Amino acid sequence: MVEFQAGGNMIEELEAKGIKLERMLDTALELYIGNNTGKVREQLRGLMLHYLNDINIQALLKAALLLEENFKVEGDPVNLVADELIGIGIAEYIGGKMALFNFFYYDTKKPGILKELPPFLDDAVGGFIAGCMTKLFEPFLPSEEEEQEYEENRNVVANSKRKHAD
Repeated sequence: MVEFQAGGNMIEELEAKGIKLERMLDTALELYIGNNTGKVREQLRGLMLHYLNDINIQALLKAALLLEENFKVEGDPVNLVADELIGIGIAEYIGGKMALFNFFYYDTKKPGILKELPPFLDDAVGGFIAGCMTKLFEPFLPSEEEEQEYEENRNVVANSKRKHAD
């Protein structure tokens, strides 16, 4: 039986497999298009450290670690989808549905450390990176209230144009 201590040091467990925080940051930023890379990196570091302490992320990453150790497969067979499901679960838990698109982008491109990892870990780490990158830029997306306000303002302008056209 494998014991898991919730709240354990996930960073140490990942590092023991060669998955260092700095390499995850490098991998995340390989697909980043934008300015202020240094600032983005530091914000992303804080976000990653936060989520590495989340019990649900720890459980999903631990599942991927245990599957790599105890469930041997040759390569990454096309009929194996459990690895993607773990990655998707991690990505969406952190970044919501929008993270799903980032997950498939990282999963397809396999930047940095992702191309070096075995099937369960590449998708789990890819999902973690995709979720964190999505969450990092979430504040720049309009909230529901902002969307509603925008729509109301657009309707006011449209009604005003119609009145002036009459």
